[in-house]
Amino acid sequence: MTTIETDGRIDAVDDALADDAAARLLAAYEQGQSFLFSSPRGVLLTRGVAATMSKTQCARSDLPARMQEFLDGAVEFGRRNPMVVGAVPFGGTLPAHLVLPEEVVRAEPLNVLVPQQKPVSAPACSVRPVPEPEEYERGVARALRRMEHGDLTKAVLARSLELTSAESIDVREVLRNLAMADPASYTFAVDLPRRGEDGTRDSYGPQPPLERTFLGASPELLVSRRGNEVRSNPMAGSRPRSTDPDEDKRRAAELAASEKDHREHAVVVEAVAEALRPFCTELHVPQAPTVVSTNAMWHLATEITGELRDGSTTSLHLADALHPTPAVCGTPIDRAREVIAETEPFERGYYAGMVGWCDAAGDGEWVVAIRCAEVEDQEMRLFAGAGIVPGSDPADELAETSAKFRTALTAMGLNQAV
Repeated sequence: MTTIETDGRIDAVDDALADDAAARLLAAYEQGQSFLFSSPRGVLLTRGVAATMSKTQCARSDLPARMQEFLDGAVEFGRRNPMVVGAVPFGGTLPAHLVLPEEVVRAEPLNVLVPQQKPVSAPACSVRPVPEPEEYERGVARALRRMEHGDLTKAVLARSLELTSAESIDVREVLRNLAMADPASYTFAVDLPRRGEDGTRDSYGPQPPLERTFLGASPELLVSRRGNEVRSNPMAGSRPRSTDPDEDKRRAAELAASEKDHREHAVVVEAVAEALRPFCTELHVPQAPTVVSTNAMWHLATEITGELRDGSTTSLHLADALHPTPAVCGTPIDRAREVIAETEPFERGYYAGMVGWCDAAGDGEWVVAIRCAEVEDQEMRLFAGAGIVPGSDPADELAETSAKFRTALTAMGLNQAV
């Protein structure tokens, strides 16, 4: 049975409506008023903001403990079963943006049989790549030369597309298309303050709506906790999908047999397993990855499962210990961060960070914030990255980022080379 939770109250939804309850929640999303998180575990929609964690509370240092203090304060204020929802940035230039919602609504996972994307009338818009494709290739080449000296094993280098539309971007329509294109992915939408505004409050009561949205459809689960069960699904190594069935199969087979991609994937899996082991009494790490797909990409993926050692360890504790993984940063992490800062001519912000939720019991889900974009009025910034390892080819890595942009571009109704 689908349930609706409002400030601790639980009301049953008629079973006759359960089949389309997830789609109804997706349609109920309102920019500036909602947080949406759709996963294979279910759809979560929150409405309103009862409180926002302050900038001090949201500093990366000891973030899980700060969140627990925040939730404890919510309980003292009379909230039953409170949770926090929001996003944590890639680096330390921004605070995490985590809020206590007024209302929480849940439904079963999106049904893969629901109608697919609505026809989209592509808005007239300009597109500016940052950096230009040729400069991105030069950045990849510089990273490869550094790897020859042995102080860097992997670096994830990203690029951005800046879209300016002739009209305001319909966030709800883009979000719906992202979710319907890949119901098995983790589709999210997080309201953020406008650029340059602090946007952080820790007082309770009504607050002004936020007008910037971070949204996406990530294929990668960073970590989830349900009771004592811990799960992570790291991904690394990929190939663009093809519209030709035979070529598509060939690319999947090529990825499955690629020594370079398996080497890149193994580094990520090892890092995730090492980060989770101190928290788990048991940890199962499969010997080899599987090949999984989204609408745009083939990926190598490994599902890691474990049993939690201490029930006081929350999903945010686990996510904080994992973030950032080599899948979005590189290895060694400090060296990879240096290369990213030297090479990427933009701030990542919440791209390559994490998005999710954590409740008072410690349960929750956090995903790697990829296949994503920031939307503000008529502007949209898209992000896509590729893992650079010895043996990478700059032209291939550029093509990989172009393929990853397709997720958001298609949801916008755009089909152009980038």
